[in-house]
Amino acid sequence: MSQWATTIVSRLTRVRDLRREREAEPGLGARVRAVKQFQHARFARDYAALLVNPRYSDAARFFLDELYGPKDFAARDAEFERVIPWMARVLPDEVMRTIADLIELHSLSEELDQQMAAALGSADLDERSYRGKWQVVGRRADREKQLALLLATGHALDRYTRTRVLGATLRVMRAPAQAAGLGQLQAFLEAGMSAFAGMRGAGDFLTFIETNESCTISDLFSHK
Repeated sequence: MSQWATTIVSRLTRVRDLRREREAEPGLGARVRAVKQFQHARFARDYAALLVNPRYSDAARFFLDELYGPKDFAARDAEFERVIPWMARVLPDEVMRTIADLIELHSLSEELDQQMAAALGSADLDERSYRGKWQVVGRRADREKQLALLLATGHALDRYTRTRVLGATLRVMRAPAQAAGLGQLQAFLEAGMSAFAGMRGAGDFLTFIETNESCTISDLFSHK
């Protein structure tokens, strides 16, 4: 496999290992879901203006539900892992690097959420306990890396919407993907491309996210 394919498989394996840890420890899965739901609600509040803006709503919803949502992505991850060797053969290195960034974001988010959950005594979570456990876990550099990966993925998707060949490839893949049981993965890839194409330029959207999330990180680490 290529460098990027190997990297992607390694990161997906890490996510799978984290899920197994949740299954092995009673209550940990419920606490992870509580962390994810709390963060999902916070993102929905912080980006309410983007979610109702016709230009940005699809992209905001894609980020909210497909990258940071509380739903179980195990089936989609399994589909990704099945087709990585094929993707490495047909997609340019630049696209494979973006997929690697996307999966690294996924893996890092799962790891940080699970550490937060492990620090919680129960699945009851509010602003005070969330802030406290955020500071217990720490890892500010990784929180900032999360944001950098999110922005890198966004800028890449913005570039790819101007590449007709990639869009055409996704459309050609639709029927074979459905037939091969890869519907979740195909829907995910198409949703990302469609959401960013609809913005006709993602610069302002990504700047808004960068500013807001940078302020949130600083605020959560600066208050006791």
